[in-house]
Amino acid sequence: MAVLATAALTSCGSGSGAEPAADGTTTLTFLVDNGAGTVNTAKALTDAFMKANPKIKIETETRPGGSEGDNIVKTRLSTGDMTDVFWYNSGSLLQALNPAQTLVDLTGDPVLQNVQKDFLPVVSQAGKAYGVPGGTALGGGILYNRKIYDKLSLQVPKTWAEFMANNDKIKAAGITPMIGTFKDTWTSQLLVLGDFYNVQSADASFAQNYTANKAKFATSPAALAGFQHLAEVHAKGYLNKGFGSATNDQGMKMLIEGEGAHYPMLSATLPPLVATMPQAATDVGFFAIPGTDAAKNGATLWEPAGVYIPKTTKNLDAAKKFLAFIASTAGADAVSKVVQPSGPYRIQGAKLPDDAIQVAKDLQVYVDQGATAPALEFVSPVKGPSLEQITVAVGSGLTPPAEGAAQYDKDVEKQAQQLGLAGW
Repeated sequence: MAVLATAALTSCGSGSGAEPAADGTTTLTFLVDNGAGTVNTAKALTDAFMKANPKIKIETETRPGGSEGDNIVKTRLSTGDMTDVFWYNSGSLLQALNPAQTLVDLTGDPVLQNVQKDFLPVVSQAGKAYGVPGGTALGGGILYNRKIYDKLSLQVPKTWAEFMANNDKIKAAGITPMIGTFKDTWTSQLLVLGDFYNVQSADASFAQNYTANKAKFATSPAALAGFQHLAEVHAKGYLNKGFGSATNDQGMKMLIEGEGAHYPMLSATLPPLVATMPQAATDVGFFAIPGTDAAKNGATLWEPAGVYIPKTTKNLDAAKKFLAFIASTAGADAVSKVVQPSGPYRIQGAKLPDDAIQVAKDLQVYVDQGATAPALEFVSPVKGPSLEQITVAVGSGLTPPAEGAAQYDKDVEKQAQQLGLAGW
């Protein structure tokens, strides 16, 4: 790795490195995952960039998602075979790429001048920033049916007590207050994972101490609250009948059609449904999972992926020019024309289109107020594999919340040890 890093530093140390083609053009290669949203976003960005910069051509490659894609990225970086620019996770997964050795340091570079400052930590390591945001942020919180709220004259809650009071009124009106879809086990995690803004608000050092094995879900009142919320929702009978066998698709349909009022969920689930259920764009809103203090109300964000430059590029100047475009209002506008945003851009001055879905507009308010925090997985690499099974059990009334939190604390140990983290 040391030899590779030295060679990489040498190859990109003097400007762009590569000679332009005979016709004066430079060709950049760009690796992205094969998810439809990523591919469409990448195409919108490259088409607009090449139109504005006819001397630079971009050839896009795709790779699988998940662990297979992770291995491809790591292998290509370690062998010096990475494309000029690539799309990859932000947050804790970035740390596994050893960015100080493999990626171009953009700290203080004009490329980052339009990137929102509170995004930079999730593309940074040891105070050095390495990427720009690709796509938009997602919200993890409560999707709600706005027509039900209007009909019952309800206000968006800013405390958990206010939220529970709304659920009581909804239940009294004969409407399902909370939608659970535990057949798709991943959906059971949102009341825990989406509560991290409140955890961080109560304990700013939780993520750091959690990573160092000095803080636990079971012994931190703020972190335990998510498990307690899951249990309370079930105990009060707020969930839909058949929540244990319901799917995410069924839950979204219930919400959009007004059969249920609230669904703890990610905002990314909305845009794909607008084509078949146009009312999804306007009838569904978003609010953050409320905490204990209305004055500290804020939302947990799943930050967008990052776009990075490996040190092995021979086209550094052109690559930086492309990243600067991605992190510009022109880049955001190009994407909005092709891909329905499911949340706010993390670019200064970037506006959501007038026809953006209501959920994205609601999320934008939290960003504008500076009332957001990245989900725990963006600031700590510690995440156990069994959380979704544990939250299903807690949310079904089978496991007490304190016991579920303790089970999860145990669940993360093996992964933390595999990562070689200090203190485990």
